[in-house]
Amino acid sequence: MLRFRSQHVLAVALLALCGAGAAADERFSGAAVVIDGDTLEVRGRKVRLFGIDAPELGQSCTRDDGRGWACGRWARDWLAARLRGREVTCEKLGTDRYARTVARCAVEGEDIAEVLVRAGAAMAYRRYSLDYVDAEKEALFARRGVWSGEVDSPAEFRARAASPVQSAPDPSCAIKGNVSRAGRIYHMPGQRDYERVRVDPARGERWFCSEAAARAAGWRRALR
Repeated sequence: MLRFRSQHVLAVALLALCGAGAAADERFSGAAVVIDGDTLEVRGRKVRLFGIDAPELGQSCTRDDGRGWACGRWARDWLAARLRGREVTCEKLGTDRYARTVARCAVEGEDIAEVLVRAGAAMAYRRYSLDYVDAEKEALFARRGVWSGEVDSPAEFRARAASPVQSAPDPSCAIKGNVSRAGRIYHMPGQRDYERVRVDPARGERWFCSEAAARAAGWRRALR
């Protein structure tokens, strides 16, 4: 009986140690190197912040006065300044298809992802979580960061960047009617973003033969 109890105690102790090791692997801390607006490197581990999507490094946004600005680099630099000299604590939630650790990370108890979204430096990534939708609405209402003018979601930007140049089915109707978070916007040949914009009829997008037709249908001209 005593032998059985000793073996039982040993088994429980081993399970506890294994559990402690697993828990330690799920939580990790250290200084963070900022790779982009939603990706860090902590103790040699690449970390993708859960539930948000920040502008890509090559992505530009447009202010109300029509001036373009590098919102992707701004989001990265904003986060780097916020984390400089501070210890980050992360809790692993999973691994993405790029082998990055997907995690919630905090600084002094403050959720980094939520701070980014409230500042307008990232968007709620509704495909994976609704946790930051209220924070996004607050930033949108206050016109902070990327919400100070026109912006495509990072997902839209990535999809267009990966797509080949699209030609109009009718060369005389080459105006692209695009639908995004900024509303219905048409792009004229020669405008800066014209080549990367793709027309997807499944999303209600279409080609126009004239600016008058586009405006009559409820579209407005892109600022760039």
